[in-house]
Amino acid sequence: MEPFGSSNWLYIILLGLIVGILARLVTPGRRRLGIILTALLGIGGALVATWTGQQLGWYAAGQAAGFIGAVLGAILILGIAQLFRGGR
Repeated sequence: MEPFGSSNWLYIILLGLIVGILARLVTPGRRRLGIILTALLGIGGALVATWTGQQLGWYAAGQAAGFIGAVLGAILILGIAQLFRGGR
């Protein structure tokens, strides 16, 4: 199977959507995000968690964060976005 085949991208988007939905459910406040932005939130959360974990020595180079780490990364992104929005 190709490392960047269409099935892998579909898996990444689906998992990002699940992570984004969980992060939105856990954080307080109403978020007006569509399905695409929610999936991007989850994917971004996984990227933030992976990068942070690698910088702190929790993950080796090339190793990705787990599911819980991705949710925590997405929650962090939502918190930072809330700071920039001014806490509406």
